[in-house]
Amino acid sequence: MQVRNYRLFATGQLVKLVGVWMMFTAQDWLVLDLSGNSPGALGLVTALQFLPVLLLTLWSGKLADRFDKRKLLVMANTTFAVTAILFAILVASGVVELWHVFLFASLLGVANAVETPVRQSFVSELVELPLLPNALALSAATFNTARIGGPALAGVALALFQTGPVFLIATVLSIAPIFSYLSMRPLDLHRSMARPSAGDTRIVDGLKYVWKRHDLLLPLTLMAAIGMIGFNFPVTLAALAKINFHAGPSSFGLLTTALAAGALCGALAGSGRRSRPSVYVVLGATLAFGVFEVAVGFAPNFIVAMILLVPTGFFSIYLAQAANHRVQMGVHSGYRGRVMALYVLVFLGTTPIGASLAGWWGEHFGVPSSIWAAGMFCLVAGVAAVVWQLRSSGDRLSLRGGSRPRLTLVRTAQDEPVVEPALPAPVEPARTIAA
Repeated sequence: MQVRNYRLFATGQLVKLVGVWMMFTAQDWLVLDLSGNSPGALGLVTALQFLPVLLLTLWSGKLADRFDKRKLLVMANTTFAVTAILFAILVASGVVELWHVFLFASLLGVANAVETPVRQSFVSELVELPLLPNALALSAATFNTARIGGPALAGVALALFQTGPVFLIATVLSIAPIFSYLSMRPLDLHRSMARPSAGDTRIVDGLKYVWKRHDLLLPLTLMAAIGMIGFNFPVTLAALAKINFHAGPSSFGLLTTALAAGALCGALAGSGRRSRPSVYVVLGATLAFGVFEVAVGFAPNFIVAMILLVPTGFFSIYLAQAANHRVQMGVHSGYRGRVMALYVLVFLGTTPIGASLAGWWGEHFGVPSSIWAAGMFCLVAGVAAVVWQLRSSGDRLSLRGGSRPRLTLVRTAQDEPVVEPALPAPVEPARTIAA
């Protein structure tokens, strides 16, 4: 936070994201009102919101590696703010219909599809490499602070006012990053002076780079599975609160706030990280997240669900952050935009599939089962990833008996070396880690 450009970045993001989470919370409630409490409609609007990520993110990563990221972020945030203002006016006028929500969710998704991978890779230009893990962790903490405050404020505002005023407040807050980016000092940014040509930033080269790197491929593949199936809380929590627990808008905000409070703790837990995390940190967080998501699906009442959402949120962001750090800290700067675009693609771009599936499942088999089934899927994916890592690396698990049995991980190999000699990735020494 002593770095001026990063301080401006974090402040602008915090203000905007509070508004964004207010908007998303109000949007979920609006969709349920307009659709007659349909989980399927909620899943569809979430799918439309993230479909542009699936279609445009890799192209956005190419832009991030070729052009000025700060200028791209100004344009993307301006587009988002203008679209949000038009949507808010439509809602406040009282003439909004369900298809309007679907349309503007898609338009906002286009702006996010361009902004997100550019913003992810831009953090590395704000600070020097030794500060990058901390900067990424604080960015996650900023995101989850907003995810706590936004839904909570939206819940109170929805209880006091109609959805229109909530949208209007949210749109005013969404303008903040534009001023933050314009106020930065470009000369203080840590970036290469040479601007690569179009031939040097081909999308296919970024994909080939990842394919040759097992240490990048595993977390990206794992986050594709978890992001698609396990991270569908925007669909499931709204439906769970209103349909199963018969809660009002303020109570629904409490569920989202509990999840975000745990996520904030998870982000802060990783903020002291100074080196690239081990792959087993990612795998352990995956298994823990799956266990708690299963527990949420079997929660008997609102209070128990709210309590269980705290550790679920903790391990959700701890997992996502560890995977993000492992990718960012192991990729060459010339590929960072395209690789982080791929990370955003597999993590968020798969949401249309998962959200539609979660909505359909909740419609036919009940909302709780869509949550615990997603948790079981995450557990299976985590176990499969552990097996994959052990077999490819030669590491092994050892169970030591005695009065206090102990499972330990014995590492027998280093991370895979980089295929391209000019683009080295950090390696981790062989060691024994107590589980």
